Amino acid sequence: MTGGATGGATGGATGGATGGTASSPAELSRALAGTGYLADPGLATAGWLALRMQRPLFLEGEAGVGKTAFAAALATATGLELIRLQCYEGLDAAQALYDWDFPRQILHLRTLEAVGQRPDPAQAEASLYDRRFLLARPLLRALESAPCLLLIDEVDRADDEFEAYLLELLSDWAVTIPELGRITAATPPAVVVTSNRTREVHDALKRRCLYHWVEHPDPEREVAILRVRLPELTDRLAGQVATATARLRALELAKPPGVAEAIDWARALQLLGADQLTAEAAEQTLGAVVKLHEDTDRVRAHGLPELLAGWPEPAGQPAP
Repeated sequence: MTGGATGGATGGATGGATGGTASSPAELSRALAGTGYLADPGLATAGWLALRMQRPLFLEGEAGVGKTAFAAALATATGLELIRLQCYEGLDAAQALYDWDFPRQILHLRTLEAVGQRPDPAQAEASLYDRRFLLARPLLRALESAPCLLLIDEVDRADDEFEAYLLELLSDWAVTIPELGRITAATPPAVVVTSNRTREVHDALKRRCLYHWVEHPDPEREVAILRVRLPELTDRLAGQVATATARLRALELAKPPGVAEAIDWARALQLLGADQLTAEAAEQTLGAVVKLHEDTDRVRAHGLPELLAGWPEPAGQPAP
């Protein structure tokens, strides 16, 4: 199981796509921890193997478990530039791969006319499709900028047809542009693909990747994450927030709280001056950890005192 608490999103493009200087998964785990991301051994091993084998890493799991944060931390830990493609419904090659800079092409034609040049139509058309007029989107930028780390985030949000754009890239580290020909990466980029599993991704795409299912962190790891992100948080409050968050996830909510919500909850309690998580404090800050009205009703129907039961109270204080 894993969770994440990431620091900076990018590093300088000084590393390679082979794991940087990490000689083992344990060493990569320590490098990730240095960025503020605490990966469990399974995720660290998957990341290290993906870098060493130069294979894309397909991370699947519920929203909020730290998949995107892992890619950002991995880029920082390995010194690679992070290039992110955020997927969405209707995404096509013009947004993901490349597009032509139409205003500059028109300006180019007008400039030719202004200086009195009269190229024949074939020459004029060919000059419009010069590389300088090409707008490189994330997929093409990754091929031309490698070594780098390409994050293809939430691929399950994109249409099925978009996956076809990825197959050539992930198979041959190349794309074909009809006007310019085939562009191949000099060095394969490191690639992390994430999915919240809102739909099944085609097997052809998964076969090109190493696969890892990312779980929510267990309470012990979540306490460690909270302490990294909120150094002034007491061990007691961190433990209570982590335990309560795990219990919320067990309630089969439509949107179970992720690591980010646990951090927000702990921060909200900190700002209110709470030194423990009571039913009253939980009621006041529930919106920091539960983000749907239906889920809020479910939590309240379950009972906040029951949710928070089971940890010792300070002497002289009644149980919530």
